[in-house]
Amino acid sequence: MNTLTKLMGMLVLTGTVLLASAADYNNIGRAATPKEVAAWDIDVRPDFKGLPKGRGSVDQGQQVWDGKCASCHGTFGESNQVFTPIVGGTTKEDVKNGRVAALTGNSQPQRTTLMKVATVSTLWDYINRAMPWNAPKTLTTDEVYAVTAYILNLGGVVADDFTMSDENIADVQKRMPNRLGMSQQHGLWQTTGKPDVKNAACMKDCIKEVTITSELPVFARSANGNPVEQNRTVGAVRGVDLNKAAVIKVSQPAVDEGFKLAKQYACVACHGIKDKIVGPGFAQIAAKYKDDASAETSLTKKIKAGGSGAWGDIPMPPQAHVKDSEIKTMLNWILRQ
Repeated sequence: MNTLTKLMGMLVLTGTVLLASAADYNNIGRAATPKEVAAWDIDVRPDFKGLPKGRGSVDQGQQVWDGKCASCHGTFGESNQVFTPIVGGTTKEDVKNGRVAALTGNSQPQRTTLMKVATVSTLWDYINRAMPWNAPKTLTTDEVYAVTAYILNLGGVVADDFTMSDENIADVQKRMPNRLGMSQQHGLWQTTGKPDVKNAACMKDCIKEVTITSELPVFARSANGNPVEQNRTVGAVRGVDLNKAAVIKVSQPAVDEGFKLAKQYACVACHGIKDKIVGPGFAQIAAKYKDDASAETSLTKKIKAGGSGAWGDIPMPPQAHVKDSEIKTMLNWILRQ
């Protein structure tokens, strides 16, 4: 059998396997393209596998930080207004020893990111995939290097004139303040060992009311606006409503039944209360149909049938499984926004 014949046989066999596989999932999705896989394959490991080539200086990082990061994290990474501090609690001795003394002695009132994180790849990877908060994955590779360098400079890990790159990041790892503070002797790392949890579920003597004991002071809650109104285009997190969070108690009255149903059927995954996420915000829908006497009838049909075109090209899946009475309850709440 010559090479060409073998090749043709392999192609026929491959095609048969693909057809059989496709038949199992008829009309459900498609295989991801190499470009689509590459767009998701961005993780960076502690051994720096997956780290792209690039470089960025502390000075460049400060410019990016001031423009895109400081509003939430503070000019020097010390903010406790929207998020907990990134910088603070580490010393020159920690950088030398690889263990943060304040973690043991509890001398720092609040644990910061640099106190806890053991690997510089964790910082780089998280900034690259999740920041800035309102526009994740928009920083260039060089900007990620620069911002990481600036954070580490604030913590005394690298010098003011330092430029971080894929070529020297391994050397930076050797100066991480808590590089020796991460334990690997547990089930999260040892997949072949015994589970590290042996507790039995306790369902007795439960407390009747939960009291939140750690939160931002009231005067600082809205210093950077209200995060729930700041649309984040990627992911499910929209931010806590700071105007309400300060007075929320576990024993508060039940929320509107329409809102409960909207959460139950995952409507809030695509629709914000006020602003668009994937589909329009509930308040935007209410504004559009406020003078429409047939709004309830037409919107019920839209929810049941799904489709696109009214608010954009992204289709809303049909919700035929939702009861008419439940749709009516949700619409009653939506149209009051």
